[in-house]
Formats: sequence, C-alpha cells, structure tokens
Amino acid sequence: MSARSLLLWYRRQFLTLDHYVLRQLLIALAATTGGLAALIWLMQSLHFVSLVVDRGLSLRVFIGLTSLLMPSFVAVVMPITTFVVCLFIYQRLASDRELTVMQASGMSPLALARPGLICAAFSTLVVFVLNMWIVPSSYHAFRQYEFQIRNKMAAFLLQDGVFTKVSNTMTVYIRSRDQNGVLWGILVEDDRQPDSHATILANHGNMVIVNDVPRVVLYDGSRQVIDRKTGRLNMLVFKQDTMDFSTVHQTGQRDRDSAEMSLSELLSPNPKEVSARDTGKFKVEGWRRLTSPLTCFSFAMVGLFAVLSGAFSRHSNIKRPLVAVLSVVGLLAITLLLQNLAGRNMRLIPLIPLVAILPGVICSYLLFAPEVKTSLRVRKQA
Repeated sequence: MSARSLLLWYRRQFLTLDHYVLRQLLIALAATTGGLAALIWLMQSLHFVSLVVDRGLSLRVFIGLTSLLMPSFVAVVMPITTFVVCLFIYQRLASDRELTVMQASGMSPLALARPGLICAAFSTLVVFVLNMWIVPSSYHAFRQYEFQIRNKMAAFLLQDGVFTKVSNTMTVYIRSRDQNGVLWGILVEDDRQPDSHATILANHGNMVIVNDVPRVVLYDGSRQVIDRKTGRLNMLVFKQDTMDFSTVHQTGQRDRDSAEMSLSELLSPNPKEVSARDTGKFKVEGWRRLTSPLTCFSFAMVGLFAVLSGAFSRHSNIKRPLVAVLSVVGLLAITLLLQNLAGRNMRLIPLIPLVAILPGVICSYLLFAPEVKTSLRVRKQA
C-alpha cells in the first residue's frame, strides 16, 4: 500500500470531526508529556549536581549523562498524560457545547470516543516500544557512562589548584599542568585502606592508560603513612612510582540493574546474576514492562467515560472529572502496592495485568455496550 492510498483510506475512514479532535489530542499529548518529562528530568538532575561539582565535569557531559534518562521518564508519565489530555480536551469540548452539537448530529458514543481511542492506541504503542527496547538500551548506556565517570573519566578531569575528589576514598590536588600534559605539584590523599591512610607527594607526574584504567606515574616524591598502633610516621621516598586512580578492581565489572535487562532476562532470571530473594522483583519488573502500556488505554477510557457517559449538566462538569481523577490516583496506588507485594509473593503476579486492563474493559463496556446491543438488535430485526 502506497502512502497516497493509505492517506485516501484514512480520509475515507475518519470524519473531519475526528481529525479536528484527534489533532487537539495529539498536540496536547506531545506538549504535556514533553513538559512533564522535562520537569522530572530537571528534578532528577539535581541528584547529579554533586557529581559535577566533585568531579569537575563539564555542562556537556552532565547534559549527555542525564538526557539518557529521558526515555524512562516519558514511559512513566505517558499513561498519566494520556488520561489528562483525554479528560481535558473532551471536557473542554463539552463546556463549549461542541460535544452537544456532535451528539445532535447523530454521532454515537463510540464515534465521539474514536479520536480518544486512537490517541490511547498511539500512546500504548509508544510506551510499548519504549519499555521493550529504548528504555533498557538508554538506561544501560546511562549506567555505563556514569560508571566510567565515577571510576575512570574523573581522573582526567583534574583542575589546577583544586582538590578533586576522584572517588569516595581518594582526593587529588595538582598545582599546575603544562602544555605537554605533565602534572606539577601533586598531592594525593589515599584512604582506600581504612587502617593505612596514606599521603603521597610528588614533584611531577604523567597520566597514562593501562588496560583501560587511568594511572599516574609519579616522579621524585614520598609516601607518608601513620602507623595507628605506634603513632609513628612512616615515610617512603621514591624516584618513580605508579598509582591507580580508579576504584575498579581487576575485572572492571559492575552489577546490572533490572531496568537495563531485556524482557527474557527479567522473566527468567539467571541464578548466577540474581539471588533467589530478588527473583520476584525481577519478574515483577518484566510484567510491569508488558502491562504498563495497557494502562494508557485504561486511563484514557476512564477519562472518556467520565465525559461521555450521561447527559450534560453543570454539576456533572465538576463531579465526574473529579471522580475520574480520584479513580486514576487510586489505580496508580493499587498498582504500586500490588507490584511491591508481588515482588515478595509471586502468586500475585497474575493480578498485575488484570489491574492494568480491567478498568479500561469495564469503562468500555459501560460506555459502548448499549450502542452495540442496539445495533445487533436492529440487524436481527432486519
């Protein structure tokens, strides 16, 4: 099917009113989701300010690191924004009497809800793609980038005349750095061995890479250690010494988080990587990825049912949207509670997809069942 034939099919299937409502829904969905995700990104970025201050990272590295979290933020907020957009746009149409005019023209509840259902289907597809492929990949890249910054890159970001915290157990100071990259006036406070805190002084040194690990070659210096038992100062003078500036040990491996694992790895955890106590949490994460896209449909149906069910009245303009908002808040709370309980008791895992899809099915039945029954009755009589 060519693009032209697909466009003609779309125009034949959907009315002008569908285009009108759907355009408002999609524009509002993009704006609301983008704004809310950006707000969450800004709040979460505050947790990495210390990483910038302590390690001397540039703004470009900071933005590149935190922007890798954006897909996960979009996947989390999109079911909520889909509900908000459907409720707000349809409520505005009802307040402006546009829905009343559409109903008077003979449009059924299913025809009125069709743009909202298309918007919900679009959100469901986007969240599904994010959960299955984009979020695990981006979060894995984020963890890798953060790992390199904390353990490798920070050693190369030493600033002249500044005490740089390379790790939680090591602080480095350099007086200056020349054009050839030689470090002058080096002071290192090494607390990696709790019982043997060392202070290293060196006239100058060079940064080198050995097996993907940053090291510094020190020249004309001394290593001073205070013996805690005797209180004596032990000092070792050296002409050349090599020091590891990384906190990585031998393998350079790190533990993987559940958010960066694939769906198959979550539903069938590897006993070598996941302990028996945490197996339930990983399986719950896998089912959350599968079922959270369905909440886009359910939340959208709650909003559509609140606006399209019943006749228009001034009092219901406030009451029904308020009930819809409280219902979605309650569903979110139940979902979070169920996921926590299912992580401890895996027999509750089948309830996760049930809670995700059941509200949408109930609202669809209550809203569309009378119309479907009427059409079936007319067909039988004909």
